[in-house]
Amino acid sequence: MKIKNIIWYLAFMLILSPFILVAQDIQTIQLRAKITDQKGIPLPNAVVRNDQEEQLATTNEDGTFSLEVALNSVLIFTSPGYESKVVRINAQVDEIILFDEWESRQVNTPYQTKDKSNLIGGITYVNVPEIIEKSYFTWPLDNMEGFAPGFHGNIWGNNEFLVLVDGVPRDVGSVNALEIEQVTFLKGVSAVALYGSRAAKGVVMITTKRGSAGKQMVNVRANSGVHMARALPNYLGSAEYMTLYNEARANDGLQPLFSQEEIFNHGSGSNPYRYPNLDFYSDDYLQRAYSRHDATMEISGGNDRARYYTNMGFMSEGSFLNFGQATQNRNERFNIRGNVDMNLTKHISGFADAAVIFYNGKGVNANFWQGAATIRPHRFSPLVPISMIEEDDLVSQNFVNNSSHVINGQYLLGGTQLEQTNPIAGIYAGGSNQFTSRQYQFNTGVNADLTNVLPGLTFGYRFGLDYQTSYNLAFNNNYAVFQPQWNNYAGEDLITGLTRFGQDASTRTQNISGNRFQQTMSMSAQLNYHKVVKEDHEFSAMLVAGGFQTGVSQMYHRVSNANLGLHFGYSYQNRFLVEMNNAVIHSARLPENNRRAFSPTMSLGWRLSNEGFLKDSKVVDNLLLSVSGGIIHTDLDIQDYYLYEQVYTQQGDGTVFYTWKDGLNNITTISRRGANPDMRLPKREEINVGVETSLFQNRLFFTGSAFISRMSGLLVQRSDIYPNYFSTGFPASSFIPWENYNSDLRTGFDFNLNVKQKVGDVNLNVGLVGTYYNTKALQRGENWLDSYQERSGRPLDAIWGLQNLGFFNSAAQINSSPEQIFGEVRPGDLRYVDQNGDGRITPQDEVFLGRGGWFGAPLTLGLNVTAEWKNFTFFALGMMRSGAYAISNSSYFWVAGEAKYSEEVRGRWHEGNMEEATFPRLTTLNGANNFRNSDFWLYSTDRFDLARLQISYKLPVDRIFGGRFIKGMDIYTNGANLLTIAPNRRILETNIGSAPQTRFFNLGLAAQF
Repeated sequence: MKIKNIIWYLAFMLILSPFILVAQDIQTIQLRAKITDQKGIPLPNAVVRNDQEEQLATTNEDGTFSLEVALNSVLIFTSPGYESKVVRINAQVDEIILFDEWESRQVNTPYQTKDKSNLIGGITYVNVPEIIEKSYFTWPLDNMEGFAPGFHGNIWGNNEFLVLVDGVPRDVGSVNALEIEQVTFLKGVSAVALYGSRAAKGVVMITTKRGSAGKQMVNVRANSGVHMARALPNYLGSAEYMTLYNEARANDGLQPLFSQEEIFNHGSGSNPYRYPNLDFYSDDYLQRAYSRHDATMEISGGNDRARYYTNMGFMSEGSFLNFGQATQNRNERFNIRGNVDMNLTKHISGFADAAVIFYNGKGVNANFWQGAATIRPHRFSPLVPISMIEEDDLVSQNFVNNSSHVINGQYLLGGTQLEQTNPIAGIYAGGSNQFTSRQYQFNTGVNADLTNVLPGLTFGYRFGLDYQTSYNLAFNNNYAVFQPQWNNYAGEDLITGLTRFGQDASTRTQNISGNRFQQTMSMSAQLNYHKVVKEDHEFSAMLVAGGFQTGVSQMYHRVSNANLGLHFGYSYQNRFLVEMNNAVIHSARLPENNRRAFSPTMSLGWRLSNEGFLKDSKVVDNLLLSVSGGIIHTDLDIQDYYLYEQVYTQQGDGTVFYTWKDGLNNITTISRRGANPDMRLPKREEINVGVETSLFQNRLFFTGSAFISRMSGLLVQRSDIYPNYFSTGFPASSFIPWENYNSDLRTGFDFNLNVKQKVGDVNLNVGLVGTYYNTKALQRGENWLDSYQERSGRPLDAIWGLQNLGFFNSAAQINSSPEQIFGEVRPGDLRYVDQNGDGRITPQDEVFLGRGGWFGAPLTLGLNVTAEWKNFTFFALGMMRSGAYAISNSSYFWVAGEAKYSEEVRGRWHEGNMEEATFPRLTTLNGANNFRNSDFWLYSTDRFDLARLQISYKLPVDRIFGGRFIKGMDIYTNGANLLTIAPNRRILETNIGSAPQTRFFNLGLAAQF
């Protein structure tokens, strides 16, 4: 509690920081200075402002100005196309150098910032405010595939990545896009090495906004929008289901279950309470859209001594459900983030950051979407009308009078002995719950200029501490459901009796469940050295000690990362670049003699545009070639601690597999694995090449990289080199040790092509971003009978299954075909290829069917277009994903036994539909022969999405408001997930067993004060 109070106090102080006043010396001096660019060229018409952003002077043709100012006052210097500069004035100021926006923009990289033109080793970045200005979004990584080459949901084909928010491992959801200044994607081994083992598969660095010197700025943004379902599942109604279920029974040699009269009554809709036709996706239960609202306020400002930034945001959104207690469903998020940067002395500066995130999600104690995918439409009516109960049925009337849940004064809850707890009744009467999450984040650090010790030497220290807690608070109610008995009197249906299942009961006690607590501590300390010798030689060096530790409730071992990093950089005339990032990695998951490893990397760059033959080119503005490579050791793929030890466990639950004497309750000892004292860290070995160029006065920009990456020494229990009795399935035991054997290969390329051009009065910006990767299992411990089943040489995301030959159309065809061992086969079942020619269809006939794209689509392309005309801005983002496949194996497609029938079964095989059938015969058995991985169920996931569209208008505030209080105002309308073009669009857009995917339409307002 003491730590929490400290965090609350710091957060409160950060929020109040905009009101801190810094005193100024009132002594005045006559300032005469010159403003130039980085090449020494004077900048005429540059503007000089004070810290209240009032214009004081402009420069003449030779870039000079003269001005009487207070000593130690703060001036801001600006010029179109150049970055602003803030300077505290003293008598020695005589020249101000402004840097070109294109050349000087800084990129956040591990433990340092770099000039964007000097990025080598596989680094991509995105400046989030530039995107939000033309395309508002909230999730930090939303559609980043369309802006960041190499990112496709993962990085360069890997299966995970480390997320750092301001240098601390944090959840992506702990930060809102409006709080972010920059997202940096570290792809190559050289880029990630300084972060150590847990960063070996790529890093996403999120850097939040900070204050800058100048007049206090207040930005306010508000949005209101609606989510609409993209596609809903289409299940069969009662009559069609019952008809086809009778057909399924006939296919299995059974008698029909439903009479034609029953089917007619369910289909007529004359009495939906007696003959139900339950549709979970009807207007009775769902609304066609639900709202989402958010608002954010940002406050920033300061001077060269202290800068501050504060962000406060709120979000609220509903759900599709519109009945019972689900009408109260709502997710709400409130966040506060603030930071202060302070120059404590001439050589020491410090910072402090704090953030709190409150999240509440109110829901119901029932899984509506799962019920929608499984409950058959004819089974029961969710509501039983009280008005249809016979008046002289005293028992039923007594049920009504004593029920705690009379819905709208008209209905009892319906159900059967098998559906006593159904989601509809649960939403009406089962109670509600609230998921609560609280996150507290705190960073602090100090930076010291050690010039007095050694010119160019600096020191930095950073400490981060996070707390996250979550839990569910619920009122869990028991409720009764009623199954009616019906009779018909002179054409009128009446309920002559009710059977009750369950009891209405509520303890009125709030239950707490799902408690989870997480704490992360992060620390880094570094010594930096930077020196320029004779303007040609630039040296940089850095020694870093860093690490973090994350503890999670109910987890014995904390997740840890600790390493020493050493960076060395050299640049000659900004033409030749050399960079070495090395790390000494430590992991407690290995035996004591193998817990440390050295990870060396190196990058080389050659800027051809600074060579004599290109230096004066009117076409080439910048051209940088680079190559990078190295090795990084990692414990990411070591799933647990102590895998190097031999472990025996005892079955303590009374289960006995072997005993010396019957009747004795012996405890069984089981071997889990053998010992491997030589276990070592797996490693990622990689080489990548890159190119970056800008042409035609920065109108055309291109970056690209290609990579070859191998993961080797991956742990596996090799059953191929041990007798089969060393491992058993029941009881689950093994004497086989884990050893470093498997290896994987990843290759690919990425690129970003950006074109800026003015067409008439329109400023046009078009960007094309692409990533392609391929994976291969290089080495596996396997022992397949047939070479076509070997995993070596196949993609890591390979889908395996049988090849189908269509349907069996007759018994004779079945008798003349290879035996299929997966169950009884009849006409209408799938036929498969006998790959090995042994006359039997078994799992040994499974072959490679395609890539699953589990780590991201093999090919990802993003096209973004921005057009600015007068005060209007148009933005569009299209995303294409190609090269992957999936198996349609949800309950919507694999329909057998007592399952609910979807529209897919309409194409079923039957004697009148042999040639046109698109679905196997229906069966009330398990359908094991048909419902298994095969290319019959394989479909392409290729798609093109119109991901985002926005039109913005900048109001002429000077004319409307006089430009005094409101400095700027934009209104905009946008949409997300608007259109999908795909050969299997219906499958891709339809969720089964979960809430529908949505399109989002939004109206927003942004104002600056």
